[in-house]
Amino acid sequence: MPHPHIARRQSGFTLIEIAIVLVIIGLLLGGILKGQELITQARIRNVANDFQSMTAAINLYQDRYRALPGDDAGAAARWGITAPTPSSGTVGDGIIAGDYNTATASDESRQFWLHLRRAGLVGGAVTDDTNPPNAASGVTGVQNGAFNIPGIVICSNNLPAKIAQAIDTQFDDGKSDTGTVRAAAGTTAGAAASPDANYVDDGTKFYVVCKAP
Repeated sequence: MPHPHIARRQSGFTLIEIAIVLVIIGLLLGGILKGQELITQARIRNVANDFQSMTAAINLYQDRYRALPGDDAGAAARWGITAPTPSSGTVGDGIIAGDYNTATASDESRQFWLHLRRAGLVGGAVTDDTNPPNAASGVTGVQNGAFNIPGIVICSNNLPAKIAQAIDTQFDDGKSDTGTVRAAAGTTAGAAASPDANYVDDGTKFYVVCKAP
């Protein structure tokens, strides 16, 4: 039997202890959210840099060779390219044939990367004609026309709505269906942009964003 003058040990947490735990949890959650935001901002910068770098590479190639990469009739002789040779479209017509994310190595939109790497304007092996990855686990590519934007366009896919809208706002008007930057949910850069002007950030939609150089 316990001595009557010995107080029983209190069980559970005191209010001060609970308050300390809640503060620690709040700090941890705040750090996690801040870390996620920093990651998102870094991805936005990387995707934006991809668009700017591709515009610069296209302009440099045209200044140097007087042709579009991928549609350059002199590329095969200049670098001794034997295979694959462009089979889609007409080489030298000023149009890059093929979709931005095509799987066909002979499309001009794939040869685009081969020519740029041969010219030393983008990184990668000089025999590599594959699309480079973007910061959102998608790819960057080019094609002629998308979402009713005339001429060559640069496209990047698998972009969450927050990143897609940030890119659109940085370079254009922030609306997915107008301007020089347009987008649609999915992976197809077809004739029609998103039917909704606003990007839908519901966690399920991922956009392909295309921009005129």
